[in-house]
Amino acid sequence: MTSSPAAGTGGLTCGIDVGGTKIAGAVVDAEGHVLEEQRVTSPATDAEAVEDAIARLVGDLGSRHRIEAVGIGAAGYVDSGRRIVMFAPNVAWRDEDLGREIHERVGLPVVVENDANAAAWGEFTFGAATDADDMLMITVGTGVGGGIVIDGALYRGASGSAAEIGHLRVVPEGLPCGCGNRGCLEQYASGSALVRDTRALAHTPEAAALLARAGGDPEAIDGPTITAAAAAGDAFARNRVAEAGRWLGEAIASLTAVLDPGVIVIGGGVSEAGDLLLDPAREAFARELTGRGHRPVPEIRAASLGNRAGVIGAADLARY
Repeated sequence: MTSSPAAGTGGLTCGIDVGGTKIAGAVVDAEGHVLEEQRVTSPATDAEAVEDAIARLVGDLGSRHRIEAVGIGAAGYVDSGRRIVMFAPNVAWRDEDLGREIHERVGLPVVVENDANAAAWGEFTFGAATDADDMLMITVGTGVGGGIVIDGALYRGASGSAAEIGHLRVVPEGLPCGCGNRGCLEQYASGSALVRDTRALAHTPEAAALLARAGGDPEAIDGPTITAAAAAGDAFARNRVAEAGRWLGEAIASLTAVLDPGVIVIGGGVSEAGDLLLDPAREAFARELTGRGHRPVPEIRAASLGNRAGVIGAADLARY
């Protein structure tokens, strides 16, 4: 047996979304409907333990459904053959042939894809961008990821590493990034950046209500606390979310100058702030867009599949 996908399968596939803290799995039909899903804790520091956890999850779901193939979305650089995780920042994988390892454990065809690419494909095929041929998706969570669809096909680049949008340089010699460079978008527009900067300002008078919401402890301020406060009308929290949105909008303007997408979809945990994030992004995008006033302006939309986008996209990619 090989680890190549079950080409053109119209049956059930299993989508897996591997993160730094959890592994989500779902059985998905050819129309993108989730029949069953599960989540387990990710033993991220132990590569073999992660693979064992994935295999157990697939095996458990497969005991109740006739799964024909497996698609795995992994946060990291995946090779053009859609098998090897070359580097994963939050999971202990370095040049790991994840496709082969999981295939040997579960006995099914396996496709591996970058997690943001998988989410982008889910939104393009079954979610917020089903009416588009060209789409840019940006996922704003702990980090910033992305996916690009051109003429109806997922664009992966020459080595499979395209659309690492979080590492677009937006500030020369700016804040250091975990990738080894400085000034990356991820350091200004991600959930981690939002929390870091908000905690740094937690003892200012403007932050008093938010700090009280966190029990007086700046370290207790997290992304959901900030977005909940913003949704409740806290001006300081709203300004912090809006600042992330402005960084995002300026980056989208630069990316649009290169890609000219028909639709831009924003997903990830921070996007749950809704228009509190998206409206500032839209305003910055419209202000910075090259050729503004003389070209069509693509719509910025919220993702519609929520945290299922990754498993749905990964499951569908396993069909091809």
